Amino acid sequence: MDNILLTKQQTQVVIIGAGPSGAIAAALLQQKNIDVVVIEKSLFPRFSIGESLLPACMEIIKKANLLDVVDKASFQLKNGALFHKAGRFSEFDFSNKFTEGGSTTYQVQRGKFDKILADEVQKQGAEIRYQHKLIDINFDYKVLLSIINEAGKEYQIEADFVLDASGSARVLPRLLDLEEPSSFIPRKSIFTHVKDNILNDGHFDRDKILIAIHPDDHEVWYWLIPFSNGTCSVGVVAKESFLVNYSSDNKLALQQLINEEGELNRLLKNANYTNEIGEALGYSAKAQKLCDEKFALLGNAGEFLDPVFSSGVTIAMKSAELAADTLIRKFSGETVNWRDDYEKPLMVGVDAFRCCVEGWYSGAFQDVILYPNPSKKIKEMICSILAGYAWDGKNPFVIAPSRHLNNVFELCKS
Repeated sequence: MDNILLTKQQTQVVIIGAGPSGAIAAALLQQKNIDVVVIEKSLFPRFSIGESLLPACMEIIKKANLLDVVDKASFQLKNGALFHKAGRFSEFDFSNKFTEGGSTTYQVQRGKFDKILADEVQKQGAEIRYQHKLIDINFDYKVLLSIINEAGKEYQIEADFVLDASGSARVLPRLLDLEEPSSFIPRKSIFTHVKDNILNDGHFDRDKILIAIHPDDHEVWYWLIPFSNGTCSVGVVAKESFLVNYSSDNKLALQQLINEEGELNRLLKNANYTNEIGEALGYSAKAQKLCDEKFALLGNAGEFLDPVFSSGVTIAMKSAELAADTLIRKFSGETVNWRDDYEKPLMVGVDAFRCCVEGWYSGAFQDVILYPNPSKKIKEMICSILAGYAWDGKNPFVIAPSRHLNNVFELCKS
């Protein structure tokens, strides 16, 4: 500890990470005058994927008093999803869903979106410390966090509770040895932003995300997320064993894969690939537990399933809402049980999404999505899940997702 300034501060809650879940949690706690310090290792804006929000997010954003700044940011409207495989299309309009609630959201450049949320949270009174990194944590009495600031100096914060909103960095699971293998097979994604130059020929709706399936391998899929400035996010997800047949240059591999998918090849034939190509490998993650009496894991820090249904940000925001509500009750003197009040309710929606992801990679859920003559009621129930309303206790596909999805899988076979 020589030549390192060591000071101790105090607060009620420390939040690790200033992304969407951290910002939402901070805003909700700040509303109730709970002292919050947010530590964020990066500077904003910074690049992140997870750019296609779901309508269910908007209710949480509104609850956190962040909706006005999001609405004013000129993001691309999103009102549904379009799926494509080998000439077959299936459209889901979020206004035709089983669950009550909003039916539109936005497709966002995450650097801009995350900074807008964080800046507004600061205006509301929460403290965000950028370029501060947690290096150690101790739970012997309260929560004692050891942190390195932007100048390389170490200090400590004593808190009553800590929320890990660090996303894929998974700070607490790594520090506390809580990580465990995901049930999903490791996959790789390759992605970038392009100037898309998509022709306005009436055959493409920028208000929808496009999910396309490789014509030769149903486990390989693509996303196309249009933005309001004439660019889009495009990416592909596949097993590494599939990608070894393509160039080791990710840009060439991505372009070749796009050329193999008929609709994407048509839409992006004039695209300019001027940005860096990103990749993520083995992104699915899980933790042994999501909470204890002094900490809770939010969003991807606890569990990340798969990007296919854009559920990541929705789960992150829902986890922030549930954790903040539980903390508000705790600090008001109520007795709370973190497993019953936080983990179990959160996992209702996570498990509903999980069943859809598992069915997607088996091919069964793809058959349901692309079924030519679906039941109107069943399609509305599934549309609710795709719109992020995975915590609706009235929806059979939320109450017992495996049973109801398996029944639909069998119907689509017959």
